[in-house]
Amino acid sequence: MRALPTLALAAMEEPPRDCQLCPRLAGYRGSNSTREPTWFNAPVPSFGERHARLLIVGLAPGVSGANRTGRPFTGDYAGDLLYATLLKYGFAKGQYEARPDDSLKLVNCRITNAVRCVPPENKPTPQEATTCRIFLHATIEGMQNLATIVALGRIAHDATLRAYKLKLADHPFAHAAHHTLPRGITLIDSYHCSRYNTNTRRLTTEMFENVFAHARRLTAKA
Repeated sequence: MRALPTLALAAMEEPPRDCQLCPRLAGYRGSNSTREPTWFNAPVPSFGERHARLLIVGLAPGVSGANRTGRPFTGDYAGDLLYATLLKYGFAKGQYEARPDDSLKLVNCRITNAVRCVPPENKPTPQEATTCRIFLHATIEGMQNLATIVALGRIAHDATLRAYKLKLADHPFAHAAHHTLPRGITLIDSYHCSRYNTNTRRLTTEMFENVFAHARRLTAKA
């Protein structure tokens, strides 16, 4: 990848397909490409329109989910729960079939990740989250109608606050907690909709749906 000036990168909502900013993640993508050459194996772009009023921020692509399909939360268990919930609350239409060419469309909703490349063991390093934050910041700033952000998990919560340069101590993470951000945007926290969290009952379907019922009310008022 030809090195891009910092200012040019900071204005981009999506990293280049061959992004090398995080050497460990770039190397892992390369290993995945060798093993599975038909997979997407690149930074996964945001899904949904920039004019949406709801933004969902996840952690990072799953290795056999979004890293394979090229669409956030598509192809793994977390996507099954997320998209079923979005369909139920009117943030999506069509049918989710766990592939990017299905009929699913988002409605007044956009989905992105705090870290755009798949990390080994689903664990980005703090430095990788910091490096990728320029793209999250540009994504948020580009959404002029944004009213509500749902952060799926603490890393997404922290990345969102740091994109605004807000102190984490002033906005502690807790499931269903909400925080007021600049521009009057409301941040709602949720435990991540991972299989582990749902299997251990840390997150139930009802708990997750309540977050989006709240988001539905807030978005309707905007």
